[in-house]
Amino acid sequence: MTDRAAGQGWTFLTSHARVLVQIARDPGIRMRDIASDCLLTDRAVQRIIADLEAAGYLSHERRGRVNHYQVIAGKQLRHPADAGPTLAELLAVLLRESGPDKGERARRAVGEGGEGG
Repeated sequence: MTDRAAGQGWTFLTSHARVLVQIARDPGIRMRDIASDCLLTDRAVQRIIADLEAAGYLSHERRGRVNHYQVIAGKQLRHPADAGPTLAELLAVLLRESGPDKGERARRAVGEGGEGG
């Protein structure tokens, strides 16, 4: 079996994680842009956002014709094996970029330590 064949069928991040990262980067992002960035359909992104909202990881408000999302940063990760870290801690790692000011921008995006960002 080749390395390529062994790695097919799974990824390190779920589609839910990818969508959440896009929203944390840009709370005013359009659903179609999330779909494009995550290589998903618009309908899949709608379902994922609904899942995240229903589970209490995300909320949104309508501002004119645009949704503005808020990540609920203090929420605990849902799988028992992941108990301990908050959503803010996970996103801080996933959003980490090089450069002195980008780490601070990532922390602000997820509202580190608070209930939302």
